[in-house]
Amino acid sequence: MSQGPAGHVTRSFIRPEPETAERCTESSPERTPERSPRGVARRFLRTADGVTIDAEHRPGTNASDTSGDLVIVVAHGFTGDLERPHVRRAATVFARYAAVITFSFRGHGASGGHSTVGDREVLDLAAVVEWARELGHTRVATVGFSMGGSVVLRHAALHAKSGEEHEGRTGAHTDAVVSVSAPARWYYRGTAPMRRLHWLVTRPAGRAVGRYGLRTRIHHREWDPVPSSPVESVPLIAPTPLLIVHGDRDGYFPVDHPRMLAAASGDHAELWLERGMGHAENAADDELLARIGEWAAAHAG
Repeated sequence: MSQGPAGHVTRSFIRPEPETAERCTESSPERTPERSPRGVARRFLRTADGVTIDAEHRPGTNASDTSGDLVIVVAHGFTGDLERPHVRRAATVFARYAAVITFSFRGHGASGGHSTVGDREVLDLAAVVEWARELGHTRVATVGFSMGGSVVLRHAALHAKSGEEHEGRTGAHTDAVVSVSAPARWYYRGTAPMRRLHWLVTRPAGRAVGRYGLRTRIHHREWDPVPSSPVESVPLIAPTPLLIVHGDRDGYFPVDHPRMLAAASGDHAELWLERGMGHAENAADDELLARIGEWAAAHAG
């Protein structure tokens, strides 16, 4: 597992192209991001291992005075990024309940580095959560889809509250976690989509397809060491509220995955099995996203 310190925020940067984002350094010219009239802020953050992460903060649209301190951080799935329509749609719905931060994981969109498919991405999320707290948000809910769903679970376990006094809590801790369409275990190949994904990640030809066809730069090295799996992480999340959401028609991960995650929580997690739902952001309709937003607003501290 990646056990480095919580991701930290440095200065903002002129938005680079995806190919050059990873070459930004601490000596890059400092530039304060301009906010649009609607209060949107776009910024590059730097993770604890030096990768630049493209992130965007949007104020809530209908958040009440009592929820103004809350932000929902959206962690997209593999091959997504903050510009993808399905990520934008989820953010728009969540903005009814809180401010929203979207970002692109390493190797995706305009962020630097290469995707490690759920391993060092916990550092990306840590950097974003710390930025949210620097912006003044006292409550942070993380909502992850597919790969992002596994990342929010591992991140919450690494930065979990400890005891009533929250000993050991870092600036990257989260106050509520929602994992949507996540795997329970690594190396699953039980469905055709997952067999195709493994080809994409493990073969040079697959990584070329990912880079040029899917705009996703995938790291060529295998995990070493293998990070803790989502099901191993779940028991460490309590007492942070946890919601697990999964569709009964998910073509990637069948329903034994969410049930395994819920069982590992020791009845701490809430499980929603959604009838007729497929996989991740594209399959989550506005009604489900609204229910997730309501749950996050009610449970994040």
